[in-house]
Amino acid sequence: MLAAILLTMVACNSSDESESTQASPSQDNSQTADSSDVETEINTIETATLSEDITKEENASTKYREGKKEEYQEKLKETKKEMDELQNNPEADSTTALKEVQGNRYEVWDDMLNEIYAILEKQLPAEEMEQLREDQREWLDLREDTAKGASLDYEGGTMEQLEYVTVLANLTEDRCFELVEDYML
Repeated sequence: MLAAILLTMVACNSSDESESTQASPSQDNSQTADSSDVETEINTIETATLSEDITKEENASTKYREGKKEEYQEKLKETKKEMDELQNNPEADSTTALKEVQGNRYEVWDDMLNEIYAILEKQLPAEEMEQLREDQREWLDLREDTAKGASLDYEGGTMEQLEYVTVLANLTEDRCFELVEDYML
């Protein structure tokens, strides 16, 4: 009798399994459909999030670009005012003191030039930046040649080095204003 009960149970289980197997494909289809719907929804969410992130980056980039020109125009005006005061009111009138003043002016303007250039590298499209790099290299050579040429008027004298560094400072100051005005966004 126990054997008959066991056989009945096994038969019932196998029929449940076959029903389960037969029901399974439709369940799989609905699960596949449900799974596909979920994947589509996830992809839609990911795409929307990605689009949002890109928009945020573009807005941040635009925000970075906006206002820099005005900010740097003001910064250049303030720097010029400070450097003009330094130049017009040296602590001493000796050539050595004047060279120090002009050397300080040159250093401040050169630092400002490098700061402006770094901003332009972030703002400008690659092709425009490459062209600016070439122009900047040519300008650096021109600045050096112009300063050397001007200092030769005082060759061998105490004013030679003063004229050289003064021309470097003046040309670098002018270039700062030019880059901000012509290139900065």
